[in-house]
This record gives sequence, C-alpha cells and structure tokens, in this order.
Amino acid sequence: MIVIRNERIGRIPVLEVVKEEKQNDQMPMVLFVHGFTSAKENNLHIAYLLARSGFRAVLPDAPFHGERSKGLSEEDLSARFWDIVIKTIEEVNTVKNYFVQKGLASSGQIGLAGTSMGGIVTLGSLTQYDWINTAVSLMGSPNYHGMAGWQIDELRKQGYQLPYSEEEIHTQLEALKAYDLTLKPEKLAGRPLMFWHGEADTIVPHHYAWSFYETLLADPEREGDLAFVSEKHVGHKVTQKGIYALVDWFTSHLGARKEKEALVAEAKHG
Repeated sequence: MIVIRNERIGRIPVLEVVKEEKQNDQMPMVLFVHGFTSAKENNLHIAYLLARSGFRAVLPDAPFHGERSKGLSEEDLSARFWDIVIKTIEEVNTVKNYFVQKGLASSGQIGLAGTSMGGIVTLGSLTQYDWINTAVSLMGSPNYHGMAGWQIDELRKQGYQLPYSEEEIHTQLEALKAYDLTLKPEKLAGRPLMFWHGEADTIVPHHYAWSFYETLLADPEREGDLAFVSEKHVGHKVTQKGIYALVDWFTSHLGARKEKEALVAEAKHG
C-alpha cells in the first residue's frame, strides 16, 4: 500500500508519498517541485509511480503556492517569478536536510525533479548543491539569464507594467547568473541529467534546454548519463511518455536497478 503523509518542515508544507512498509526506512528519495501557479497535490500521480518504484517521493509547496497562497493575481506572481524560483532553490535544501537528519534518506541517493517552474528550480539547484545525485527537468530551462530577459520582453508586449526600475531589472538579471547552469556547466560534474520537453511549448521555449543539451553532448564521456526526450507537437503539458521516462530515469540512475548493477559489478570484481 502507498501512503501519503502531510507534513510541515518549518514553513514549508510537504506531501511524503511512500510504501507503507518502508515509511520508516532509509531509502532513495526524489524531491519533486511543482510548476508556476500549481501546487504539490497536482503531482501526486507522479509521486505514486515513484513510490511504487521504491522511492520516497517528497512534494513541497513553493512560496505563494498551494497552502502558502496569498491570493496574488497571476500577473503579480509573474513579477515575483524569479524570486520564487530562488527561494525554492533554498528550500529544497531545507527539505533534503530534514529527511537525511531523520535517517529516512541516504545522502548518496537523492534525486531532484520538477515541472516547468519546478524544472527551472531543478536545473538551478544543480549549480548550488552537490547532494543532488541525479536530476530530471520536465519543461524547464537551464538558461536563467536568457529566459528572464525573454519573459520581461513578453510581459512588456502584453502591456504589463513591471514594478521595477530599469536599474532594478538589470540587477536582478545579473543576480540570476549565479544559478544559470548554461554559464556554469562544470557544476553538473558528470551527474546524470534527463530533460523532457514539448517542441511546441510557448511558455518555456524548448530551445533553451535543447541548446544546453547539445553543448553537453560535445563531451563524449557524457553519453549514457544524459538524455533528452522531445515530443514534436506537444505544448506546455507533460505527457504520459514524459512521466514514465522520469520514473525510468530515476530507477536506472538512483534506485533499485542501480543498486543491482552495483552488486553485480562488485561480484564480478570480487
């Protein structure tokens, strides 16, 4: 049986999804971050599949989302988008520490993933934390600086008046460079990474992730621990193919299959 536990880690509400008989065991853990204007509950179907595959799936609510909503309009949330992303990057570390300190997660078996904004959080987190053993971005962008500039242009085209001066906007864009994986590819440090993206996505354009993936492939040693699942006529909505690819990726690179391969390799060399 799969159980769902509603918990609070400081100010952060989380859902923990895990097999009932394993809920007090140390086991591989995947943190999954939801998308913009969404909430942790909207990814329970993904958490269920991860839990069924032997993971502890943990879903936090990002600031101003889900249980933490302040009733802000989508326009007001959009103006805070990158502030929310950076704060969430800080908070995934808090959530990780909670489960490691409780002995429920091993520091060598922790994955991070997310959808849209959550994919962006995932890719930015790779620049900050070496405890992420493998990651999956669904519809995310590793190019913080470039995408933020594009978003500002799009908001202006729609007639939205940004509540910042030009100097403040420049300062914020410069600050995003610290989390921009395209500017710090060495931070990936060989860790397995999978992308899923629809080519018809107009919310988080496909080309940001694809261009970075092609850059990474220039290193022949990276083949096998990188993957990009692309769907030609799909927009900003994760398909079943994308969800199953995510679960398979973590199973191969973080979970039971990886453990089995390690034991086989050890036996051969023993």
